Amino acid sequence: MRLATIRTPDGPRAVRLDGGHHVDLGFADVGELLAQPDWRRLAGSASGATTPAAEAEFAPVVVAPRKIVCVGHNYTNHIREMGRELPQFPTLFTKFADSLLGPYDDIVKPAETDALDWEVELAVVIGRSVRRATEDEAEAAIAGFTVMNDISMRDWQFRTIEWTQGKIWDSSTPLGPYLVTPDELDGGVRPDLTVRTVVDDSVMQEDRTGTLLFDPVHLVRYISTLVRLDPGDVIATGTPAGVGHARDPKIYLLGGETVRTEIDGLGTCRNVIVKAS
Repeated sequence: MRLATIRTPDGPRAVRLDGGHHVDLGFADVGELLAQPDWRRLAGSASGATTPAAEAEFAPVVVAPRKIVCVGHNYTNHIREMGRELPQFPTLFTKFADSLLGPYDDIVKPAETDALDWEVELAVVIGRSVRRATEDEAEAAIAGFTVMNDISMRDWQFRTIEWTQGKIWDSSTPLGPYLVTPDELDGGVRPDLTVRTVVDDSVMQEDRTGTLLFDPVHLVRYISTLVRLDPGDVIATGTPAGVGHARDPKIYLLGGETVRTEIDGLGTCRNVIVKAS
Protein backbone atom coordinates (compact mmCIF):
# COMPACT_ATOMS: atom_id res chain seq x y z
CA MET A 1 0.00 0.00 0.00
CA ARG A 2 0.88 3.63 -0.50
CA LEU A 3 -0.45 5.95 2.19
CA ALA A 4 -0.26 9.74 2.41
CA THR A 5 -1.52 12.71 4.35
CA ILE A 6 -3.06 15.38 2.14
CA ARG A 7 -4.26 18.88 2.94
CA THR A 8 -7.93 19.63 2.36
CA PRO A 9 -10.18 22.63 3.13
CA ASP A 10 -11.40 20.65 6.15
CA GLY A 11 -7.92 19.83 7.45
CA PRO A 12 -5.44 17.01 6.80
CA ARG A 13 -6.73 13.58 5.77
CA ALA A 14 -5.08 10.16 5.56
CA VAL A 15 -5.49 8.57 2.13
CA ARG A 16 -4.55 5.42 0.20
CA LEU A 17 -3.35 5.61 -3.39
CA ASP A 18 -5.53 3.55 -5.73
CA GLY A 19 -4.48 3.98 -9.34
CA GLY A 20 -4.74 7.69 -10.05
CA HIS A 21 -6.99 8.46 -7.08
CA HIS A 22 -6.73 8.90 -3.33
CA VAL A 23 -9.22 7.08 -1.10
CA ASP A 24 -10.06 8.77 2.22
CA LEU A 25 -9.27 6.40 5.10
CA GLY A 26 -11.38 8.09 7.76
CA PHE A 27 -8.46 9.47 9.80
CA ALA A 28 -6.99 12.95 10.08
CA ASP A 29 -3.49 11.81 9.09
CA VAL A 30 -1.33 8.73 8.64
CA GLY A 31 -0.05 9.01 12.23
CA GLU A 32 -3.60 8.72 13.58
CA LEU A 33 -4.20 5.72 11.32
CA LEU A 34 -1.02 3.97 12.51
CA ALA A 35 -2.15 4.35 16.12
CA GLN A 36 -4.91 1.80 15.41
CA PRO A 37 -3.78 -1.79 16.20
CA ASP A 38 -5.41 -3.07 13.00
CA TRP A 39 -4.30 -0.18 10.78
CA ARG A 40 -3.34 -2.46 7.88
CA ARG A 41 -6.86 -3.90 7.66
CA LEU A 42 -8.44 -0.47 8.05
CA ALA A 43 -6.22 1.08 5.39
CA GLY A 44 -6.71 -1.77 2.95
CA SER A 45 -10.50 -2.01 3.29
CA ALA A 46 -11.47 1.67 3.52
CA SER A 47 -13.75 2.91 0.78
CA GLY A 48 -14.20 6.60 1.56
CA ALA A 49 -14.47 9.53 -0.81
CA THR A 50 -12.00 9.59 -3.70
CA THR A 51 -10.11 12.53 -5.15
CA PRO A 52 -7.65 12.75 -8.07
CA ALA A 53 -4.11 12.12 -6.85
CA ALA A 54 -2.75 14.65 -9.35
CA GLU A 55 -4.64 17.43 -7.56
CA ALA A 56 -3.42 16.59 -4.05
CA GLU A 57 -1.53 18.97 -1.80
CA PHE A 58 0.68 16.79 0.38
CA ALA A 59 1.43 17.37 4.05
CA PRO A 60 4.31 15.55 5.75
CA VAL A 61 3.29 11.89 5.57
CA VAL A 62 3.25 11.84 9.40
CA VAL A 63 2.26 15.32 10.53
CA ALA A 64 3.29 15.20 14.19
CA PRO A 65 5.47 12.21 15.09
CA ARG A 66 6.26 11.97 18.78
CA LYS A 67 9.88 11.14 17.93
CA ILE A 68 12.11 11.74 14.93
CA VAL A 69 15.41 9.93 15.45
CA CYS A 70 18.11 10.56 12.85
CA VAL A 71 21.24 8.55 12.09
CA GLY A 72 24.50 10.10 10.96
CA HIS A 73 27.42 8.38 9.25
CA ASN A 74 25.56 5.36 7.91
CA TYR A 75 26.84 5.12 4.31
CA THR A 76 30.52 4.19 3.98
CA ASN A 77 31.21 6.66 1.16
CA HIS A 78 29.68 9.56 3.10
CA ILE A 79 31.64 8.67 6.24
CA ARG A 80 34.85 8.78 4.23
CA GLU A 81 34.03 12.06 2.46
CA MET A 82 33.46 13.68 5.87
CA GLY A 83 36.86 12.38 7.06
CA ARG A 84 35.51 10.08 9.79
CA GLU A 85 36.20 6.52 10.89
CA LEU A 86 33.52 3.85 10.41
CA PRO A 87 31.42 3.92 13.59
CA GLN A 88 30.99 0.89 15.80
CA PHE A 89 27.50 2.03 16.86
CA PRO A 90 24.85 4.23 15.24
CA THR A 91 25.37 7.98 15.60
CA LEU A 92 22.04 9.44 16.73
CA PHE A 93 20.48 12.88 16.93
CA THR A 94 16.87 14.07 16.98
CA LYS A 95 14.51 16.45 15.24
CA PHE A 96 11.17 17.96 16.25
CA ALA A 97 7.84 17.74 14.43
CA ASP A 98 8.03 21.52 13.84
CA SER A 99 10.99 20.84 11.54
CA LEU A 100 8.82 18.98 9.03
CA LEU A 101 7.52 20.20 5.66
CA GLY A 102 5.35 18.66 2.97
CA PRO A 103 7.25 16.93 0.16
CA TYR A 104 6.51 19.71 -2.36
CA ASP A 105 6.59 22.74 -0.06
CA ASP A 106 9.08 25.56 -0.58
CA ILE A 107 12.10 25.56 1.74
CA VAL A 108 12.80 29.05 3.04
CA LYS A 109 16.54 29.58 3.41
CA PRO A 110 17.04 31.18 6.83
CA ALA A 111 18.79 34.52 6.73
CA GLU A 112 21.05 33.29 9.55
CA THR A 113 22.81 30.60 7.50
CA ASP A 114 25.26 30.74 4.61
CA ALA A 115 25.69 26.96 4.45
CA LEU A 116 22.35 25.36 3.54
CA ASP A 117 22.92 21.76 2.42
CA TRP A 118 20.91 18.76 1.17
CA GLU A 119 20.74 15.17 2.49
CA VAL A 120 18.50 12.55 0.90
CA GLU A 121 17.50 9.87 3.41
CA LEU A 122 15.45 6.69 3.60
CA ALA A 123 13.02 7.21 6.48
CA VAL A 124 11.48 4.36 8.48
CA VAL A 125 7.95 4.86 9.84
CA ILE A 126 6.97 2.83 12.91
CA GLY A 127 3.63 1.01 12.95
CA ARG A 128 3.44 -0.50 16.44
CA SER A 129 4.86 0.24 19.87
CA VAL A 130 8.07 -1.60 20.59
CA ARG A 131 10.72 -1.54 23.32
CA ARG A 132 13.91 -3.61 23.44
CA ALA A 133 12.82 -5.23 20.20
CA THR A 134 13.92 -8.66 19.09
CA GLU A 135 14.73 -9.17 15.41
CA ASP A 136 11.19 -10.37 14.69
CA GLU A 137 9.61 -7.57 16.73
CA ALA A 138 11.71 -4.95 14.95
CA GLU A 139 10.68 -6.27 11.54
CA ALA A 140 7.00 -6.30 12.55
CA ALA A 141 7.23 -2.74 13.92
CA ILE A 142 8.18 -1.24 10.53
CA ALA A 143 5.01 0.12 8.90
CA GLY A 144 6.87 1.30 5.84
CA PHE A 145 9.29 3.75 4.33
CA THR A 146 9.28 7.26 2.92
CA VAL A 147 11.68 9.96 1.69
CA MET A 148 13.25 12.65 3.87
CA ASN A 149 15.51 15.56 2.93
CA ASP A 150 17.52 16.27 6.08
CA ILE A 151 18.27 19.88 5.19
CA SER A 152 21.26 21.02 7.24
CA MET A 153 22.64 24.41 8.23
CA ARG A 154 26.30 23.38 8.24
CA ASP A 155 27.65 26.60 9.79
CA TRP A 156 25.36 26.03 12.79
CA GLN A 157 25.82 22.24 12.81
CA PHE A 158 29.59 22.51 13.31
CA ARG A 159 29.59 25.34 15.85
CA THR A 160 29.95 22.56 18.44
CA ILE A 161 30.73 18.85 18.41
CA GLU A 162 27.00 18.14 18.84
CA TRP A 163 25.01 18.60 15.61
CA THR A 164 21.45 19.29 16.74
CA GLN A 165 21.41 23.05 16.24
CA GLY A 166 22.17 22.61 12.55
CA LYS A 167 19.39 20.07 12.05
CA ILE A 168 16.23 21.27 13.81
CA TRP A 169 15.33 24.53 12.10
CA ASP A 170 11.62 25.20 11.81
CA SER A 171 9.90 24.08 8.58
CA SER A 172 13.10 22.79 6.98
CA THR A 173 12.68 19.03 6.50
CA PRO A 174 10.49 17.60 3.70
CA LEU A 175 8.95 14.19 4.46
CA GLY A 176 6.87 12.15 2.00
CA PRO A 177 5.04 11.96 -0.27
CA TYR A 178 3.96 8.38 0.51
CA LEU A 179 4.51 5.77 3.17
CA VAL A 180 5.13 2.59 1.17
CA THR A 181 4.65 -0.72 2.98
CA PRO A 182 7.56 -3.21 2.90
CA ASP A 183 5.67 -5.80 0.83
CA GLU A 184 5.91 -3.45 -2.17
CA LEU A 185 9.70 -3.02 -2.01
CA ASP A 186 12.71 -5.05 -3.08
CA GLY A 187 14.22 -6.31 0.15
CA GLY A 188 11.11 -5.74 2.26
CA VAL A 189 12.08 -4.34 5.67
CA ARG A 190 15.70 -4.16 4.45
CA PRO A 191 15.04 -2.45 1.13
CA ASP A 192 17.68 -2.17 -1.57
CA LEU A 193 16.67 0.99 -3.44
CA THR A 194 18.51 3.73 -5.33
CA VAL A 195 18.59 7.07 -3.49
CA ARG A 196 19.62 10.32 -5.17
CA THR A 197 19.61 14.09 -4.87
CA VAL A 198 19.29 16.28 -7.94
CA VAL A 199 19.86 20.04 -7.62
CA ASP A 200 18.36 21.72 -10.67
CA ASP A 201 19.73 19.35 -13.36
CA SER A 202 22.83 18.08 -11.52
CA VAL A 203 22.91 14.72 -9.73
CA MET A 204 24.63 15.37 -6.42
CA GLN A 205 24.06 12.12 -4.51
CA GLU A 206 23.39 8.56 -5.67
CA ASP A 207 23.75 5.28 -3.79
CA ARG A 208 21.71 2.26 -2.73
CA THR A 209 20.05 1.68 0.63
CA GLY A 210 21.37 -1.87 0.55
CA THR A 211 24.79 -0.42 1.45
CA LEU A 212 23.62 1.08 4.77
CA LEU A 213 26.08 0.28 7.54
CA PHE A 214 23.19 -0.16 10.04
CA ASP A 215 20.03 -1.36 8.28
CA PRO A 216 16.46 -0.40 9.30
CA VAL A 217 15.84 -3.51 11.40
CA HIS A 218 19.11 -3.02 13.29
CA LEU A 219 18.19 0.62 13.92
CA VAL A 220 14.76 -0.26 15.31
CA ARG A 221 16.38 -2.77 17.64
CA TYR A 222 19.10 -0.35 18.73
CA ILE A 223 16.92 2.73 19.24
CA SER A 224 14.13 0.78 20.96
CA THR A 225 16.71 -0.32 23.54
CA LEU A 226 16.98 3.32 24.57
CA VAL A 227 13.37 4.47 24.25
CA ARG A 228 9.97 3.08 23.33
CA LEU A 229 9.15 3.58 19.65
CA ASP A 230 5.50 4.39 18.99
CA PRO A 231 3.26 4.32 15.90
CA GLY A 232 4.09 7.24 13.64
CA ASP A 233 7.63 7.70 14.97
CA VAL A 234 10.23 8.27 12.26
CA ILE A 235 13.81 7.03 11.93
CA ALA A 236 15.94 8.78 9.29
CA THR A 237 18.63 6.30 8.28
CA GLY A 238 21.40 8.64 7.09
CA THR A 239 22.64 10.14 3.82
CA PRO A 240 25.11 8.93 1.18
CA ALA A 241 28.15 10.73 -0.26
CA GLY A 242 27.70 13.88 -2.30
CA VAL A 243 26.62 16.53 0.20
CA GLY A 244 27.61 20.09 -0.66
CA HIS A 245 29.66 20.60 2.50
CA ALA A 246 32.10 17.81 1.58
CA ARG A 247 32.83 19.10 -1.93
CA ASP A 248 35.92 21.05 -2.96
CA PRO A 249 34.97 23.81 -3.34
CA LYS A 250 31.92 23.55 -1.07
CA ILE A 251 28.50 24.03 -2.66
CA TYR A 252 25.55 25.39 -0.72
CA LEU A 253 21.96 26.26 -1.59
CA LEU A 254 21.66 30.01 -2.09
CA GLY A 255 18.03 30.41 -3.18
CA GLY A 256 16.21 29.75 -6.43
CA GLU A 257 17.32 26.12 -6.81
CA THR A 258 14.95 23.18 -7.17
CA VAL A 259 16.07 20.21 -5.04
CA ARG A 260 14.75 16.72 -5.77
CA THR A 261 15.44 14.03 -3.20
CA GLU A 262 14.17 10.73 -4.53
CA ILE A 263 14.18 7.05 -3.75
CA ASP A 264 13.17 4.57 -6.42
CA GLY A 265 9.97 2.80 -5.41
CA LEU A 266 9.07 5.47 -2.83
CA GLY A 267 8.79 8.75 -4.71
CA THR A 268 10.28 12.22 -4.70
CA CYS A 269 10.41 15.31 -2.53
CA ARG A 270 10.63 18.32 -4.85
CA ASN A 271 11.32 21.63 -3.12
CA VAL A 272 12.23 25.12 -4.30
CA ILE A 273 14.72 27.04 -2.14
CA VAL A 274 13.36 30.49 -1.37
CA LYS A 275 15.40 33.31 0.15
CA ALA A 276 14.01 34.67 3.39
CA SER A 277 12.31 38.02 2.91
